[in-house]
Amino acid sequence: MRIAAALVWMITLSAYDVRHRRLPNWLTLPGFAVVLLIASASGRGAAAALGAAALSTVYLLVHLASPTAMGGGDVKLALGLGALTGCFGADVWLLAALGAPLLTAAAAVVAVLRRSGPSVPHGPSMCLACVVAVGLAVLP
Repeated sequence: MRIAAALVWMITLSAYDVRHRRLPNWLTLPGFAVVLLIASASGRGAAAALGAAALSTVYLLVHLASPTAMGGGDVKLALGLGALTGCFGADVWLLAALGAPLLTAAAAVVAVLRRSGPSVPHGPSMCLACVVAVGLAVLP
């Protein structure tokens, strides 16, 4: 049930980001709170908090360096996804952290080649990278 809820949350975030080109607080922050609450109840609260702090710090630094390249919603989404991947270990966290910008770069290349615009939302790539990283950790 928790897996389904996390997937619904990420699909909703991704769809919203594609449609509106932004990630609202009412979607990002409650998701982070729920992930942290469940992680704490499962004895993984410290790992989740560390993952959230690490990923959101990286995203915040990029946002501060180039606000047009990374939005504030991406920084807030990094809290929840960093917490989620942090629960599964540093290798899962790292795979998701590296996978997201690579997926966005690939999507941007496709968008330019299709002449559909020079920018693509980053939230869907963040969510997909998280799903893949966690999926590789939990599937045999």
